[in-house]
Amino acid sequence: MYRRSTPGRRTALSALAGLVTAALVATAQPAGAAPAPVGPAGRDAMSRAFARAAAEFDVPRDLLVAVGYGETHLDGHRGEPSQANGYGVMHLVSNPTRRTLEKAAELTGEPAAELREDTAANIRGGAAVLRSYADGLGLDASERRGVDEWYPVVARYGGAADTATARLYADAVYTFLAQGITANAAGGERVTVRPRAVAPERGRYAAGAGGQRAALSPDYPPAAWVPANAANYAVGRSASISTVVVHVTQGSYAGTISWFQNPSSQVSSHYVVRSSDGAITQMVRDSNTAYHARSANASSLGIEHEGFVADPSWFTDAMYRSSAALTKYLCERYGIPKDRAHIVGHVEVPGNDHTDPGPNWNWNYYMQLVGGSSGGGGGGVQLSFPSYNTLRSGSTGAQVTAAQTLLNQQGYDAGTADGVFGTRTANAVASFQSARGLSSDGVVGARTWTALLSAGSATVVREGSTGAAVERLQRALTAALGRTVSADGQFGSGTAQAVRDYQSSRGLTADGIVGAATWSALQAGR
Repeated sequence: MYRRSTPGRRTALSALAGLVTAALVATAQPAGAAPAPVGPAGRDAMSRAFARAAAEFDVPRDLLVAVGYGETHLDGHRGEPSQANGYGVMHLVSNPTRRTLEKAAELTGEPAAELREDTAANIRGGAAVLRSYADGLGLDASERRGVDEWYPVVARYGGAADTATARLYADAVYTFLAQGITANAAGGERVTVRPRAVAPERGRYAAGAGGQRAALSPDYPPAAWVPANAANYAVGRSASISTVVVHVTQGSYAGTISWFQNPSSQVSSHYVVRSSDGAITQMVRDSNTAYHARSANASSLGIEHEGFVADPSWFTDAMYRSSAALTKYLCERYGIPKDRAHIVGHVEVPGNDHTDPGPNWNWNYYMQLVGGSSGGGGGGVQLSFPSYNTLRSGSTGAQVTAAQTLLNQQGYDAGTADGVFGTRTANAVASFQSARGLSSDGVVGARTWTALLSAGSATVVREGSTGAAVERLQRALTAALGRTVSADGQFGSGTAQAVRDYQSSRGLTADGIVGAATWSALQAGR
């Protein structure tokens, strides 16, 4: 979920910033989750909103898109706030230390509610704030026409307190401009930025002019070291290290680093991993207690992963491989077993109310990279079965564990995933069913299985697609059709036929492409 809990329960990370530095070569990933509604109608609504806002405030259109992409992958999260109280595609913030939402309201005359909930208004607000920063820095009309002179403006928009993190943010935006962007928006719209040559004028952010470089990590040599604020962790530990906890930031890499440096956040993690290239920054020493997982703080090491739970486009192979190498190192250094009982998601930690890393995180692949017990057996949680049995109070076994895990990931408290279908699990099932418009009988039958297994972002997949979303689709089709669809994460001809069979039997267009309508039917348990 987008909002996270308060200090001591672990706050969310502000969605402030970018993905990559100027040296990266990875291309921008398309966004997968549905953005908040866009004001103008039509398939090119977001593109037109960017063009209009850019023209009104004399901000380069592509720069405006790149800032929004670095913040949110152009996903407005249905108007829901981040824990830093940031809203929309442009992440307009309203908290004690940053008030860009209020500034945007003042500059545009738009009500705060519109800026929070309407994507076109939010984009207009972001453009207005950028222009105000440009005016404050003295950019004249000729300088505003190009993108290179906007670098200090972009660095300020990121909201970082220190020069190095501000540069990290701005470098990401200029890397997107250099590489180009292709992002999916609401209604099937595709927002693009063509690649271009960039030579940003960094000014005081240039190396040798105040732009510090991070030191090396004292605990994990491949990582950089940027210490969190001392108010956001405790020195020492009251228990030995026995667990690694996997988190998703609900924000960006540079924004996460900045948030951990903010003393008012009261939150931290030991490590932060970047989406685009797997770069790692350590912010709390292993020997100290980071504030990241409530009951597990004293005995665990926390690893934050850049991105949003509902959007799988952030979970790149580079991120998986880099994070898994870190986890393997930590397990071997501190004698932590490499299994899913000791390498856990935030959602699995007792006493927490979070859903990360969520259903789009590929535990099987991650554990294979770590070299421990994967989701296919051993200490892992098996989610793929040739068929799905009807489960009710008194049922036991691996499929109960799978159902409990899926319920917990979706924010329905099924208790410990112990394979025993008790009252707590039955209540979680009934709550999930009610939310999906299903009969709230607390029994996991074919329709409930279909809804549970398909839950997650509605990423468009088709023949040739691969990854966690395809695997999720294949499991859901197995439950919905009552026949085995191999859950291998490869969308081949067999999966395409199963999709067409499902679509035709549910009155959908039988094109073999899984878009919003097909996902909606699956997630409703049809």
